[in-house]
Amino acid sequence: MKEKMFFARHLAIMSRSGMQILDILRTLQKQAKSKTFKKIIAGLIDDVGNGQFLADGLAKHQKLFGEFFINIVRVGEISGSLAENLEYLADSLKKKRELEAKVKGAMMYPVIILFATFGITGALMFFIFPKILPIFRSLKIELPLITKIFITVSTFLIDNGPLVFLGVVISCIAMWFLLRIPSIRYIWHRFMLMLPVAGTMVQNFNVIAFVRALSLLMKSGVKIVQSLEITANSSNNLVYRKVLKEVSVAVGQGDPISKHLALHPRLFPVVFSQMIAVGEDTGRLTDTGLYLADYFEGELDNSTKTLSSVLEPLLLVIMGFVVCFIALAIILPIYEVSQHIGPQK
Repeated sequence: MKEKMFFARHLAIMSRSGMQILDILRTLQKQAKSKTFKKIIAGLIDDVGNGQFLADGLAKHQKLFGEFFINIVRVGEISGSLAENLEYLADSLKKKRELEAKVKGAMMYPVIILFATFGITGALMFFIFPKILPIFRSLKIELPLITKIFITVSTFLIDNGPLVFLGVVISCIAMWFLLRIPSIRYIWHRFMLMLPVAGTMVQNFNVIAFVRALSLLMKSGVKIVQSLEITANSSNNLVYRKVLKEVSVAVGQGDPISKHLALHPRLFPVVFSQMIAVGEDTGRLTDTGLYLADYFEGELDNSTKTLSSVLEPLLLVIMGFVVCFIALAIILPIYEVSQHIGPQK
């Protein structure tokens, strides 16, 4: 994302200054830090040098650049507004990167707390408790239930540690492969939208991506039906992709966008559909779309803060409960033994 953003930005600046595309690409190849990206630019230099459009060269790396990037460049080359289109593109990539950073930043603290909990539990269970376990077994007293549970769990994990670890790894790999199956990934994406707080974040993220991409494509000169098709294919969420493809077909038949967005209130909030309708009626759909993208970005920011404020104390309570459980499992037998030792005469 960062490489693509700088590529678009520098390409725009140099194009506006009057440099030829080939000279720009050679300059960018020298500046590129990634070896892979250097090779890609080298291929673009060969394609442009042989008389092809830059967009045709980019299309050979569609998985990297995506339809959105390629089509904005293509329209810019055809219409003679390449520099302007590239500036729109660079701004869009920058905002998308900032958006992803916000979501990742909101999840960072809960993930750290979760790993800390597993780390402390693992250290106590695998390194501390095995040294104390022989003492507990030698005691001729009835051990507390909490200690028995902990001994059973600890013994099982110590004896079957490699198998448990292998099982976790296999489960993660299996999950990764399952999510590559479109039907299962579609179910997963729909499930994510049903979650409290997190579902709102997913909704806001996809709404922002949709309306910003649509607005920029239309602003760049792409027709509305083609813009909807490109936006649908660019969406990573299969639920949104399916609905947006249906919308593009309906709009091609003469229906307004807002009419079909309103049929999916779980995906597109009511205020969103209504504002799109206003944009269509006034002929200012592009400006309305960019305004909505900024508005829902603020909503996403609020959602990430809400999720953090809910998860942080919850995870701290869970962490405290786990540590307390282990501490009681160790301390209670010691206390029980001390109760049976009479005063020395």
